[in-house]
Amino acid sequence: MSDLNHPISRREMLKLMGAGVGMGLLSLTGCAPKGTPSTPAAAPATPTSAPPTPAPATPTSAPPPAPAKLVVWDVWTRDEETAVIEAVHEIFKATHPNVTIDRIAKSFDDLKATSKLALSSPDGPDIVQINQGWSDMGAMVEGGLLVDLTPYAQQYGWNNKISASLRARNSFSADGKEFGTGNLYGVPPTAELVGAYYRKDLFEKLGVSLPKTFGELESILQKAKEAGYTPITFGNLDGWPALHTYSEIMFTKVTDRGYIDDLIYAWGKGASWNDPIVITAAGKMVEWVEKGFFTKGFEGIGYDDSTSLFNTGEGVTMITGSWMSSTFTAGEYGEKIGFFLVPPEKAGAVKLSVGGTSLAYAIRASSPNRDLAAEYLAVIMSDEAANEWAKAGTVPVASVDKSILQEGTLFADLVKSWDWMNQHDAVGHYIDWATPTFYDTSTAAIQELLSGRITPEEFAQKLEADRQAFLAGRK
Repeated sequence: MSDLNHPISRREMLKLMGAGVGMGLLSLTGCAPKGTPSTPAAAPATPTSAPPTPAPATPTSAPPPAPAKLVVWDVWTRDEETAVIEAVHEIFKATHPNVTIDRIAKSFDDLKATSKLALSSPDGPDIVQINQGWSDMGAMVEGGLLVDLTPYAQQYGWNNKISASLRARNSFSADGKEFGTGNLYGVPPTAELVGAYYRKDLFEKLGVSLPKTFGELESILQKAKEAGYTPITFGNLDGWPALHTYSEIMFTKVTDRGYIDDLIYAWGKGASWNDPIVITAAGKMVEWVEKGFFTKGFEGIGYDDSTSLFNTGEGVTMITGSWMSSTFTAGEYGEKIGFFLVPPEKAGAVKLSVGGTSLAYAIRASSPNRDLAAEYLAVIMSDEAANEWAKAGTVPVASVDKSILQEGTLFADLVKSWDWMNQHDAVGHYIDWATPTFYDTSTAAIQELLSGRITPEEFAQKLEADRQAFLAGRK
């Protein structure tokens, strides 16, 4: 879900309405007055030394653009996110006063379940946020449902805001058969990174500092448990939160990012989910359950409820994404919450961290308002919009002017972590992107693993079976 906001150089807004908006310009034509047929011809006028004074011209001006409407589906459901989008819409309306924005905010699950059918409809939304990966963006590209944004990226300079590795996560071949290459089909305004939120005051009580190794992190969790605290606030009724925690553990074992890229992009270079890395990480997750590191009854606790628990004081840490930063900052313990990346096994090593970007904004292929929709995306990706995200404490995709960061704040922690990940090519993947069916397979398998119904080995086998079925279908 999950990969922000920023003060950078101000960009010029496009002031012309796009083709497809249907703005018609009236054309005025004039003709010389004619005499009435029954009236005799007048005698020639007596010549004068001065020509007659011409009648003043009637002032004319081009009429305003015709009213238009953009239907936008997005996933910004939290109050602070809605406030940002409303501010961005005001920026858009300043240069598009005759455009009405019909915005519908949906939950991630609802958006995922309804977007493909809606984009297939001739009267569907013009713009939709899309989950990257085979199951959503890939399937929609294959079905011809999305506009290739490559020309717009060149026109509006989006390639300067999104690094090549992040553009790859929003790119497919035109037939949807190849992931991580080809055309750009989505643009994401905010960054996402997964790590550990922590209570500074509780770390102080426990007498611990930020861990530099994975072993040090586990020691902190054990110490918190012994002191009577919940080490990790956690709810997995939705399935995907455990995938993030699992991935963070798995990435401590990965020494070559090419292994993960092969799994996610299905390049067929020999990577396998049935690997000791996967099995060992699954065993560690089970161990954490057995040690009581997670919230009691986590199987029946939804994600939103788990974040509310952490926001109201339960737990020493919570492993989740940067999208929760503004909510936690505004909460009761906001000034006492910090953030760190889950550390590597060896101090100083480069470890991948789950991350990327927010869901990408895409344009429906059959939209009659393609150019206007691209103008909307240009505003969404503008520096002005980035500043609004920054004010809300959300990390933007582009670098943030460090002069606006207040040292010691949660937002500063997040920005520094994101910059470190970018500089070290350490932005890892969401593993549910691996195949079109991997989200369902992996969320179900992780729930079975944590409930003890399958072993770590069986967990790995289920993931690899899904991959092999996908690879076989592509031949």
